[in-house]
Amino acid sequence: MTRHLVADAANFQLEPKFNLLKAIRGCCTVVVALLLASGPILAADSPVIAPGAKLEVLGEGYPYAYGLAADRDGNVFFTDQFSDRIVKWNAFDGTFSDWLTPSGFSKGLYFEKTGKLLVTAVEKGELWSITPDKVVTVLATNFGGKQFNGPNDLWISPDGGVYFTDPYYRTTFLIRDPNARMAGQHVYFMAPDRKTVTQVTTDLSYPYGIIGTTDGKVLYVGDIVGQTTWAFDIRPGGELTNKRLFYDRSSEGMAIDVEGNVYLTRNGVTVLDKTGKRIEQIDLPTGITTDVTFGGKDRNLLFITTTDRYVYGLKMGVKGVD
Repeated sequence: MTRHLVADAANFQLEPKFNLLKAIRGCCTVVVALLLASGPILAADSPVIAPGAKLEVLGEGYPYAYGLAADRDGNVFFTDQFSDRIVKWNAFDGTFSDWLTPSGFSKGLYFEKTGKLLVTAVEKGELWSITPDKVVTVLATNFGGKQFNGPNDLWISPDGGVYFTDPYYRTTFLIRDPNARMAGQHVYFMAPDRKTVTQVTTDLSYPYGIIGTTDGKVLYVGDIVGQTTWAFDIRPGGELTNKRLFYDRSSEGMAIDVEGNVYLTRNGVTVLDKTGKRIEQIDLPTGITTDVTFGGKDRNLLFITTTDRYVYGLKMGVKGVD
């Protein structure tokens, strides 16, 4: 049976007040805190959430946080795209700080084993590599002479290859010649040598979130327009085969834990086992869920971001992929 984590405002007669106060920005934090405080302690038999864990607000003030990624020390980085910055959460003291600004209106993040941060820089449709001391190298800008639409999310396979989605953004900060950009919206693969880029999908409407399994054998891709999440087998050389429906809902950001469970976002966080069966649902008090990842010193704190400026945390009974 699926369990739900939700702030139960109705039991405390807060729902009418919440709807009124939500429109007043200065009161939002208080209301969310009250909602979270009223939420039930989670069932001890959850397959993924730690016994007694409750959702908490870790930070606020990020209008569209995305691209959650943890470094080797458990610090979590994410993008705040409309503010053109990459933000860092410190795993040791819980503080937030701007790590890089401007950031090319970056969106997706993922750490290499070397400690370098790979970034999808939407402004010019580029894929970046950033060293710990913030030296930026542009890895890719186009495919077949056509500029990328707006690389969104990415995942690094165990052999060092990079998969990234390339939907088309309709935003004012894009620096793009409409006649020079890609005509379709696809998934691409950059070889481990960082020299060769190939197009690996042709039949997705709007590929967005992406994540792969720890053994590098399966790739999951969310299709926002199609409202579906697909699974592909990964062949040597990066080719994708055996496309199949994994879940009948799309996802913006994605995460995976050490047991192979997949975490999808948008309407809260939906947790699926490796067969696509829903085993947990984490509902949030506000906003559309944009991304999710595991962070913290022990890799067992689930980070969740939403469109309502909040960063949430939830203690888990499983760990994320290191």
